[in-house]
Amino acid sequence: MTAFAPDSLVLNRRLPLWYQVSQSLRASILGRRPQDPLRLPTEEQLAGHYRVSVLTMRQALKELETEGLITRHRRRGTFIDPGARPSAPRRLLGSIDAIVAQQSGERTTVLGHGAVPVPGELAEYFPGLEEIVDYTRLRCDGDSGEPTNWAENALRPEIAARVDVGDLERWPMTKVLRDGVGVRISRITDTVEARLADPVTADLLQVPLLSPILHYTGVTYDEEGQVVDVARIRYRGDRFSFSVTVEAP
Repeated sequence: MTAFAPDSLVLNRRLPLWYQVSQSLRASILGRRPQDPLRLPTEEQLAGHYRVSVLTMRQALKELETEGLITRHRRRGTFIDPGARPSAPRRLLGSIDAIVAQQSGERTTVLGHGAVPVPGELAEYFPGLEEIVDYTRLRCDGDSGEPTNWAENALRPEIAARVDVGDLERWPMTKVLRDGVGVRISRITDTVEARLADPVTADLLQVPLLSPILHYTGVTYDEEGQVVDVARIRYRGDRFSFSVTVEAP
């Protein structure tokens, strides 16, 4: 069995290093395959992989241990808890890996994808385009199978042509775009608002019609400032809350 291999990470010096490392490692843990090993590399090996100090690595691992994703045993090593689920609410400090980690760890089904006319509400993001490629996915709790959220992603056709649909059943779109397609993401603008469940949402999430839901919109930009993806995710209001921590300079 091969060793656990965490993803690489481009560090942002404006955010705490331990936080960025913990979020990257968290995304790798939640996105692991069932056959992947449970034992993590040593602190020294992980620190070398992420190019941070051992003290920074320890702080990152402590965060994951507090959340219950890993257990640490003296002389034996650090292990992923196979039954661990992400806790909520989650802290978001503005890193791409935080977005990836937020969306990982659930069973995802691709309901459909294909080219459609640009919806009127998205026209401002895709000027000059007549069509986008729309992906629809349903996420369910890995243990109970209960629906937790459903997502629509609107991609530029030239970007969608390079997306492996199979990857979307394992990874969030943000990770697929960055690591699978090679999009150099510069920023993601997030908006979260309260709404009432429409008929489609009520049916997919198995909630009463007009019950409260959280509606998330994420607009992803590349380095040239062009919108490459607009994500619209509907979360069950009884399953999710969002907590944002603002770090003082």
